[in-house]
Amino acid sequence: MATANLHARVHATTVIGRRVLAPGVIVTTLEAPELARATRPGQYLMAIPPAASSAATALAIYEAEGKLASILFFITGRRTRELSELREGDRLDVLGPLGNGFDCSGGARDVAIVAGGVGIASVLLCARTLLGGGARVRLFYGARTRELLVDAQRFADAGCELIVTTDDGTLGRRGYVTDALAGAPAPETIYACGPSPMLRSVARVAAERGVRAQLSLEETFGCGVGGCWGCVVPISARSAQAPSFPPPELGGSDVLYARICKEGPVFWADELRW
Repeated sequence: MATANLHARVHATTVIGRRVLAPGVIVTTLEAPELARATRPGQYLMAIPPAASSAATALAIYEAEGKLASILFFITGRRTRELSELREGDRLDVLGPLGNGFDCSGGARDVAIVAGGVGIASVLLCARTLLGGGARVRLFYGARTRELLVDAQRFADAGCELIVTTDDGTLGRRGYVTDALAGAPAPETIYACGPSPMLRSVARVAAERGVRAQLSLEETFGCGVGGCWGCVVPISARSAQAPSFPPPELGGSDVLYARICKEGPVFWADELRW
């Protein structure tokens, strides 16, 4: 997986734009040239609420180009509500870029990206990178209702083929996005971000079809830098992303716990032991 944690630092950014994509869904654009330059697909940042009355919150980096970076998020509580109220000219301090991102270097010519709900925030940079390398990219995008299929047109405009599903059938196929994935021709590689049940289903479909999948796990982070060990997931000790202690050949377990915020958030599905 792509790693750029060595470039992580606190950036004093300025809000230069705000879009409401749907009720409770916001894209905030930041002037952050150094953050944009260092960001790789699938990485995230820790946004520090200006009032300092609550802890920093982890948000996927949605866009990163030139001097600008953006975050796409759903309002789910006090921290995200405070961030949603930022307006042009306001300052926002962020720590990033953080985590291991998607590995888009494999040279696959036919790939699938699977996004569920807020997981769409993690995959735009991945899609653009893969399309820029000449790959065919199919985006399987699922949400509860059509209003929450936010910014789908942006992916279509970039060159993705869209397959959309909604739980209530108001747009696209009714049902789970993973059912649409299972019924489509197999890609060479799968990239996915969304809720854990969706990711488990993606992993199952990938295993059944003999396709490797990279999964970006969603989690609430305490620190975002690997210090608190509050966001662990079991992983094969043979994985390149597994912590190095204790090594299996010296009597350690063949399963170790990796930190989603540090060794992840992106893991190979076949190396997870969840």
